[in-house]
Amino acid sequence: MGIAVKRTKPSEDRVRKSFVMLWLLVLMSAVGALFWYNDWLYQLPTPLPEAYKPVKTGKVIALNGLLDLQADKPVFLHFYNPDCPCSRFNKTHFKTLVRQYGRAVNFVVVVMSRKVYATQEIQEKFGLDLPVLVDPSVATRCGVYSTPQAVILDANHRLYYRGNYNRSRYCTDKKTNYAELALTALLRHDFPKAFDPRALTAYGCSLPYCKTDDGL
Repeated sequence: MGIAVKRTKPSEDRVRKSFVMLWLLVLMSAVGALFWYNDWLYQLPTPLPEAYKPVKTGKVIALNGLLDLQADKPVFLHFYNPDCPCSRFNKTHFKTLVRQYGRAVNFVVVVMSRKVYATQEIQEKFGLDLPVLVDPSVATRCGVYSTPQAVILDANHRLYYRGNYNRSRYCTDKKTNYAELALTALLRHDFPKAFDPRALTAYGCSLPYCKTDDGL
């Protein structure tokens, strides 16, 4: 006695293929929409915190002996939140700066997160043996209220630059490597560069402990 084999009709196969294609299209559209939304958010300035007080270029930023830094070198403070997508996109570019200028500049990672991270954890995330600072008051002293942000102090700890790394969230636009341009100018002993507003207007993730003007 033969075994009957149930065959699907060609029309059923087409329906299944159409359903799979539709599902894949919806999934790709959702991923694209999420990417576009995050990119759109990045184009918006970070809201100012309540009672924000700007810090002028040239002001001495007291680190209060928190760091054992090599004297007579500029200080580059990298404000970083491990949970901020913009900080993660920026990590490769920051590592490039450390490798290129690490002999002439004191690089420090300033962790801005409600979570507690050990120094070794942060160093492992970057793959670099850098000083790590966990002190929210440093951001206030520097006028920083988002991540990632770069703060460059001269050898006397006077504020030389505070702002963004790049116009692109992925730091791929070499013409707008703002932090690197400021750093090279300082090492040449030039006056602080005049940047466009995009360099000095904070973009990225609001600091976790800041209450912003729009309640975020």
